[in-house]
Amino acid sequence: MKVRVTKKLSGEPIVIPIRTEFIKLQDFMKFANVCESGGMAKTFIQNEQVTVNGEVCTQRGKKLRPGDTVGFLGNVWAVSQEEA
Repeated sequence: MKVRVTKKLSGEPIVIPIRTEFIKLQDFMKFANVCESGGMAKTFIQNEQVTVNGEVCTQRGKKLRPGDTVGFLGNVWAVSQEEA
């Protein structure tokens, strides 16, 4: 199983802008290139390896909104609103 992980360059979260009001956790992981597929994201989420806002999340359909953070394998991604 391949896992695509983006290395953090500093202690800051990796900012991922979205165009919509929210994005589901599983879709966010694919969109941010955290995982290669939705099935892979589902497995990591169900195995309690993903955190949302610092807490373990097992809901792959969890709605993420700008300001939320996702943690996985020591990296942190921050959801932000894409500016028009």
